[in-house]
Amino acid sequence: NCTTKYRNATFTTPALVNEMKDILRYIADLHDITIEKMEVMSDHVHMLISFKPKYSATNIVKALKSGSARIFLRNHPEIKQRQYWDGHLWSRSYYMGTLGNMSKEVVERYIANQRTTKSNAGRPPLKRK
Repeated sequence: NCTTKYRNATFTTPALVNEMKDILRYIADLHDITIEKMEVMSDHVHMLISFKPKYSATNIVKALKSGSARIFLRNHPEIKQRQYWDGHLWSRSYYMGTLGNMSKEVVERYIANQRTTKSNAGRPPLKRK
């Protein structure tokens, strides 16, 4: 789970969501990462990924975040100027957990259900322009 800096709502149209998905798939392919499941929300991304044990989790996250930010902000200078003038699309923090006792299916179902209204519980409604 990665959030945008300041929780800015950035991926607010289907085109921007699909573009970020394509960018993340591209970065994943470059670094031998398999994206099992992914959901891009307006201000964060959930992914179920797998990668070879020779890579560290920290380096995998760093590759995904830095590569996707560089490409996305280059493609959208207007978004960079309006929301990310310092050049940082993602917040410094992220959450990564291992499957451990959870089955892969449970995690896949959780990620797939992020677009439901339940996933926005406790959050103010997104303002559309």
